[in-house]
Parts: sequence; structure tokens; C-alpha cells
Amino acid sequence: MATRTLALACLLVLAGCTTPFDPAAGTPTAVPADAPEATDGTTPTAATPTDRPPTATPDANPWGGEPVVVAVRNGGSRDRDVAALVREATAFWEAKDERYLGFPVEYEVRPDAENPDLVVAFADRVPDCGDVADAVGCAPLLTDPRQIDRPETAWVKTGLSDESTTLVIEHELGHTLGLTHDDPPQDVMRARSVLYTEPRPNATERAFPWADAEFTVRVEAANASDPAGARSQVDHALMYYEDGPPGMPTNLTFERTDADAELLVRFGATDACRASSGSCIGTYGTDPDGDGAIERYTRVEITLVGLDTEAVGWHVGYWLAHAFGAEADAEKPPPFRDASGRERRSAWWR
Repeated sequence: MATRTLALACLLVLAGCTTPFDPAAGTPTAVPADAPEATDGTTPTAATPTDRPPTATPDANPWGGEPVVVAVRNGGSRDRDVAALVREATAFWEAKDERYLGFPVEYEVRPDAENPDLVVAFADRVPDCGDVADAVGCAPLLTDPRQIDRPETAWVKTGLSDESTTLVIEHELGHTLGLTHDDPPQDVMRARSVLYTEPRPNATERAFPWADAEFTVRVEAANASDPAGARSQVDHALMYYEDGPPGMPTNLTFERTDADAELLVRFGATDACRASSGSCIGTYGTDPDGDGAIERYTRVEITLVGLDTEAVGWHVGYWLAHAFGAEADAEKPPPFRDASGRERRSAWWR
């Protein structure tokens, strides 16, 4: 029996702006749902009654003419009413059956049904579903009553927002009604969409807003007034944090690289940092719950403009404290609290 999955594309938040995940830039996890718009460059169009499968007839329902009894198996949070989301998804198909299916369908959602026709099972990890890794949904493609071995199971991954969870359930129910990824409505049945997770803490709310404490560092010092001196200053800042200063993680490590890095230090004004003299930070990361705020940093850019070489290390150190979770000055290590101009140009790291 064929199975169909729903594949997920993640969202990236770039300097406060939300942009779609670029499949060429990384490996997306599986789904149809981690957002508000498609990431495949297509624009879904409204379906009309002519969009129903051309072979559909009123008796083409693989489940027959009786109501489909749906049980719910909740392998996630017991405090979450997932049955209500299943009812919302079944109501969608009951309202759209003739339009998209060409036959009527009726459901009875009874979460604890002993002999259901279909089980919607929620799990932290969807079982293997064909050759799709990290699927967020999986269900059999049913087009003929002879394919059905009651109870059939439609799997749904836990941890998604209510809206995204409902979309996954609708998608998987669509497969159990004979629809493929090429069938309308495409906003439900397309193979890849963007899904949001349940609410998660933002980066600014986390003690340490990174996935781990191992960092790659790239220094672009060609535009510095003294490139060698600037690099030396950056090294002082990095070694300071490797020694575990007060209030900072004690396991930070840094690996220098000339390739793309998690920490980028560069010199010279940019569109995002136009100060005549000073420094700026740009934070980049993911927004899987779709609240418009970064939840974990994946990259930080520190830009230095018109600074004396002796002050470079202090500015880098100041912004690294910010990047490592100490946004308020009072939370930063002592050298970065109300430092005078002279202190910023001193050997503060000793």
C-alpha cells in the first residue's frame, strides 16, 4: 500500500525579517506545514468544483456510505485537546467533500472508540514513512475499499501549533480519501509547506541562546586601519571568553575559519551599521513557532566602524556578551559595565 507524507520547511528570521527557508541552503525537516506561506515559489489558486478528480463518483468513497469512526491516540501532552483539532480537520472535509472529492464523506470523532475505522495517532516521532526523513505526518493512500484494513492509522507529529497540527491532519485525511500531493486543494495537499511549532522561548528569554557552545569565527579585517592589530584584539576577546568570565558559560570554544562562520567580525560601515564611529551587532536565527522573534541564534555579525585599534577587542567582547545571553549591561562581565574610553583601550582582558 502506498503511503503519503507531509514535508516541512523551516523559517529563518534574518535581522528581524522573516524569509522563507531555502532548500538549497540546508536540509529541511519533513511535513506540509515550521509558517504562513509556501516556500516553493508557487501561488496556490482557489479550487473550483471542476477540480474534483475526474473519475470520482458519488459511490467512490473508499470508506463506503457509513460515517467513518475516528479514534484519537494522544502520545503527546495530555493537557492538549488534540481531539478538537481532529474534529476541525474532519469538519473541513465534510464541508468540502463534493468540491474536492466528488463524493460525500461523514465522520464520527470518538476519541476512545473501541473499534474505529481510522485512528489519528499523535507521536513525538512519526514512524518510518516511505523514504521521507523526519516526517510530521504519514497516512495510507486509499482509493479502494479493498485496500482498507481497519483500523487504519494516520500519524501526526506532536509539538506543532494548533493551526499547523490541523493542517497536517487535514493533509493526512486527504490521503485516506484518495487524494495525492498533486490534487486540490493545494494549500492542504501540496507535499511541502511551512509549519509552526507550539510557542517556544525567544532567544532574548534564554540564558544561552545557542544550540551549543562551539563556535566558528571569521574575521574580515581588510578594511581595518591596522588589520594585524585588529585580529590580535579580536583574539584577546575570544580568549577572554574561553577562560569563562563571570556570568558566562565556562565551556565556550572558538575555531577560526576563512569560510562561513557563526561569529563574523568585520570592519567598515554597512547598510545595517552606518555609524561614523562605533559598533553594531546583527543576530540571525530560526523562528519555528512563527511569532516573529528569533528563538535560537545561528549566526551573529559584529561590525566595527572607525574605531581605534586598541578599542576593537573591547567592542567585540561587549557584543559577544550580548550574543551569549547578557543583553543588559548589568548582566555582562565587569569589563563591559560603564567602561570609560581609557578602559576600553586598556588591556581589560587581563
